Amino acid sequence: MKDFYKISEISRLYGVGPDSLRYYERLGLLRPRRDEDNGYRLYSLRDIYKLSVIRDLRTLGLSMVQIKEYLDGQSVESTLALLEREEDLLSRQIHQLQARRETLARREAALFHAREVRDGQVRVLELPDRPGVSLSEYITRDEEMDFVIKRLHKRHEERLQDFGDLSVGAFFSMEDLVRGLTNRYRSVFFLLPGEGAEGDFLLPGGTHLSLYYRGSYEQNGARVRQLLDWAVAEGWAPVGDAFELYHIDNRHTARPEELLTEIQLRVRRPEG
Repeated sequence: MKDFYKISEISRLYGVGPDSLRYYERLGLLRPRRDEDNGYRLYSLRDIYKLSVIRDLRTLGLSMVQIKEYLDGQSVESTLALLEREEDLLSRQIHQLQARRETLARREAALFHAREVRDGQVRVLELPDRPGVSLSEYITRDEEMDFVIKRLHKRHEERLQDFGDLSVGAFFSMEDLVRGLTNRYRSVFFLLPGEGAEGDFLLPGGTHLSLYYRGSYEQNGARVRQLLDWAVAEGWAPVGDAFELYHIDNRHTARPEELLTEIQLRVRRPEG
């Protein structure tokens, strides 16, 4: 085994660029000697050992200043402290992976359920208050809908990191529906998961009519009219505007025939 290695050899071996090696040298972490014939940097086995330590410590999120402090005063005590830090990091990563796994399981279960939903039938539901976050925007095209949803997520991405796990919905522009204009909306929203969540708007609880439909959103005007006609026939009075919830959308499929959308409308019995 050689005692010294050129910078190109070390760079290939560790996947570390020459600029990074020179930076470590400027910090005093590595101390290569110079070849007497050509002035090339030559790294000793001691430098290689330090480079291995630097790489491991970087994975723990230590800054270069912290790494230098550790190497300058390396001891059993400081090594034990680093091992405890690594254990804490692994615990956090395990927790994050478990949370991610639970999220994926919920999404999978929701898709399996959505595939089995019977569409075209009106149901009467008693629903609790549902907090959410919303963005008011007049929308007339699917492309606009995607853009506005992205803006809403960007506004709240710190608290709503996993977009794929969110319940997404939109309120219809009822004025347009009355005029025979379909697929037009006045706002989009996300429902917040978990009990006690606080948002900037609320879907009030109470009695709701629900109607699922599959396929293109262009049919939503006819579906809303179907829901309203059913409400009148059964003696229900609408409270507020109808809205859609997207159970299978372009997050899940590129096939229009596989889309599954639910229209909901809060209702009450007329007084008297």
